[in-house]
Amino acid sequence: MERMGEIFDVSTLAKRVRLFGILEVGGWVLLFIGMYFKHGVTPPVEWPLMVFGMVHGLIFVAYAFSLLMAWREFEWPARTILLGLVSSVIPFTSFFFERWAIRSGQLGELSPA
Repeated sequence: MERMGEIFDVSTLAKRVRLFGILEVGGWVLLFIGMYFKHGVTPPVEWPLMVFGMVHGLIFVAYAFSLLMAWREFEWPARTILLGLVSSVIPFTSFFFERWAIRSGQLGELSPA
């Protein structure tokens, strides 16, 4: 249960990047569910895509903004911020970017010593 508390701790920028990276994966899931209801059922149901699309968009903006802030604070090279921004537009890759950034020492206190 303590691990769950660590995920939702947003006291530092590195922890916000981690949280928004995980939420971005959930945003993609919601977006695909909404797309299924609009394009995969008869008659189409439009409201799930409208609602889930907005949620996904808000999470995307928060994630991209946190990446840009991390780029400045942690003085990331261009390659790192580019990978982060690309991971925000390819479904489900933000999780892998976040894991890589921690392992490679890009996220400050979250990275191994």
